[in-house]
Amino acid sequence: MRQILTSIAFAFGVAGLAAPAFSATQYPLTIENCGQSVTFDKAPEKIVSIGQGMTEILFSLGLADKIAGTGVWVGPVLPQYAEANAGIKRLSDNDPSFESVVGEEPDLVAAEFEWHVGTQGSVGKREQFSGLGINTYVSPADCVAKINADGGDGVRKELFTMELVYQEIEELAQIFDIKDRGDALVADLKKREAEAVASVSGAAAKNLPIVFWFSSKEVKGDAFIAGKNSAPAYILKTLGAKNVVTTEEEWPLVGWETISQSNPSVIVIATMDRRRYAADDPEVKIDFLKTDPVTRELDAVKNERFVMMDAQSMNPTIRTIDGIETLAKGIKSFGLSQ
Repeated sequence: MRQILTSIAFAFGVAGLAAPAFSATQYPLTIENCGQSVTFDKAPEKIVSIGQGMTEILFSLGLADKIAGTGVWVGPVLPQYAEANAGIKRLSDNDPSFESVVGEEPDLVAAEFEWHVGTQGSVGKREQFSGLGINTYVSPADCVAKINADGGDGVRKELFTMELVYQEIEELAQIFDIKDRGDALVADLKKREAEAVASVSGAAAKNLPIVFWFSSKEVKGDAFIAGKNSAPAYILKTLGAKNVVTTEEEWPLVGWETISQSNPSVIVIATMDRRRYAADDPEVKIDFLKTDPVTRELDAVKNERFVMMDAQSMNPTIRTIDGIETLAKGIKSFGLSQ
């Protein structure tokens, strides 16, 4: 991923040009966030970030110095933030405990998913944090038109779009009074998205059946496949391809016999450092696809049309743009676009 242009505003001074005027945040500021009103009397000074995607957005906004601790990681941090990330306390690779989070004495807990901080939060409920005077913020991408009642991946009632990530960036920029950085980050992401779409404009890529495989609890069992309104579905719609799954569940478990009926032309395989499930390892996925009597007959497998994609690019984050770029390159490399 190219270097995010979060320091554009500072370049004006270096170049001897007048920086544009940005409206300052007026405190107290109240944000409507995932069904709750959150009021900030001032910009937060200490954050605990739960979720790699949320943490990388905070890094991209130049807020690394305010992060006291992080949790829930799938893979390596974006390369440009490796040094900053190395100096931040990792509370847990998976779900941190409520005690470990409040032990850092944050004035803001920012979460990527409601299952971590929400009604049935595995880390804590929002009222638990507010009862201690700690504000919480949850990514809009995980609650707008989405039901997370079961504590799992949830059901998304409308197609995810990057506008929800842009909303998150803009709201965090407002909370921290850094509107210039937020505007620069959103502008760069929109530019990259437009360039990726333009790179795959051939009619041959239209309605191309593609499946996104995140993982499986058991290698030979049902697979976690991207649902019709998920971030991968947005990637497919953006590039003019077709999702083989029609359920509203975010990551439904689907049998390979069912998937074979759509005979996908391309299989996008999640890569990650996490080893929670048997099929987290991408090499295990490939081996299964090539040896299973059902999957080895798929068009994508026969022609080895596998696109390896970082798991974070399959989540609703700034890396969703990386996902668009990665799949666009894959489609072109397979000769499926003109």
